Amino acid sequence: MQTYRVALVGTGGIAAVHASNLARTDHRAELVAACDVDEARLQAFADEHGIAGRYQNLTELLAESKPDIVHLCTPPMMHIDQAIECLEAGVHVLSEKPPALSLADFDRLNDAQAKGGAQFSCVFQHRFGDASAAARALIGGSDFGRPLVARCDTLWYRPDEYFDLPWRGTWKAEGGGPTMGHGIHQFDLLLHLLGPWEEVTAIASRQARATSTEDFSAALVRFENGAAATVINSLLSPRETSDIRVDCEFATIELSHLYGYGTKDWTITAAPGHEDAVSAAWSAKPLERGSGHSAQFLAMYDALDAGLPLPADADSARQTLEFAAAVYASAFTGQPVRRGEIVPGHAFYEGMDGEGRGTRVLASTARA
Repeated sequence: MQTYRVALVGTGGIAAVHASNLARTDHRAELVAACDVDEARLQAFADEHGIAGRYQNLTELLAESKPDIVHLCTPPMMHIDQAIECLEAGVHVLSEKPPALSLADFDRLNDAQAKGGAQFSCVFQHRFGDASAAARALIGGSDFGRPLVARCDTLWYRPDEYFDLPWRGTWKAEGGGPTMGHGIHQFDLLLHLLGPWEEVTAIASRQARATSTEDFSAALVRFENGAAATVINSLLSPRETSDIRVDCEFATIELSHLYGYGTKDWTITAAPGHEDAVSAAWSAKPLERGSGHSAQFLAMYDALDAGLPLPADADSARQTLEFAAAVYASAFTGQPVRRGEIVPGHAFYEGMDGEGRGTRVLASTARA
């Protein structure tokens, strides 16, 4: 097993999560460099985590520290350009969400990956717990049956002062509100479990927060396999929880957590007459490792060792980003949106605001 040279770009709060999780990868990673435009923050972070390479410029970091993988922990509006620079230099990228602010920007990754021969992956750590792997394998199988009905709720709370940072709550810097920046983790897991979505009908509004984006959205989703689901993304919920429920023919699968889960956070309920088969199928799966960044890091290293595509790769991340775009497009046009509909020339391909449609709709519905 190879030990990979890793660099962190951005040394804010999420970078600390990356650094602490890199330390739990059984020496599969060596944290060789960090980069931040704020020198004082960079030095403090590097001192805390014992990082030798310290840079205020990504280009210099790539040239001098020669990492195998760069983790992008910068604000959302910086992700895509930094990812492209790394990929063109032949360095693999693990980007925090959202991977880009629009489908148009995201699609620039194709040429960058081809040019540098490196791969892109997005941090969707909830895919990587043992229980999610077990649920994905069992949904649609003979023991659990096909999925019928589902719900996916990201009910979080962010007070007004959370948006004091000038880039938060804006289309230009974050690309959207909780649909892009918060609920994306949970509905990514739902898509991971249920497969390709087919059609979205949605609403979005600005109920209480002084942002230019939405602070709430809700969607009704039809999947290719026939399952129907609701998806709610909120920053207005004092009792915070992240929930997924999938009702299959013979079993209900439920996950309730907040920012990460273990096996204890999953509940499996069998339909009458299917108790033994459902219990045996679930118990037969490995159910030790919870979700988290380190689980995704280890899966990434295993893929690189084996010469395989990275988990949560560009194609997979694009499907999740397209879902977010469809929620906005439906909410701001009042029409259902089908997968594959948002293409070059579509108002929501270039940005989640739909050429200003979102701003106008939210202004007309905002609460005093």
